[in-house]
Amino acid sequence: MEKKALFAGSFDPFTAGHENIVRRALRLFDHVLVGVGYNIKKQGFLTTDNRVRLIQDVFRNEPRVSVEAYEGLTTDFCRQRGIHILVRGLRSVDDFESDRTIDAVNKRLDAGIETCYLLTDPNLGVISSSVVKELYAHKADTALFMPQGIDLTKYL
Repeated sequence: MEKKALFAGSFDPFTAGHENIVRRALRLFDHVLVGVGYNIKKQGFLTTDNRVRLIQDVFRNEPRVSVEAYEGLTTDFCRQRGIHILVRGLRSVDDFESDRTIDAVNKRLDAGIETCYLLTDPNLGVISSSVVKELYAHKADTALFMPQGIDLTKYL
């Protein structure tokens, strides 16, 4: 039986840190579904379609990664896709505290879902979507924070 995991987030935008988590998750799982969560009531930096396209471009040569947008509860999306493991990246204690709360809620909604936490590579710990957006707003180079070969402006 194929071991599948979901790496869910808004990924607005998807960064080199996110890419690292997916590539490391592939060492543990046969398939990783990157779930791009969206809320139609919120305006994102990138459109949901462009977030999906960016991530597909990053993993275009990796058949064990698929990308889908979804709206609603992550636990419902897992159930619909037959996935029982969530992958989360942790950069800091703050990330852990936030994710611990989310995990407790997820367990209440679906006790069959487990969360696998991967510590962020120390070289990538300062990278976040918020940092990338801030750099872009100030016309600074975002390339060091994005997956290699990805030009953020192509997705705006």
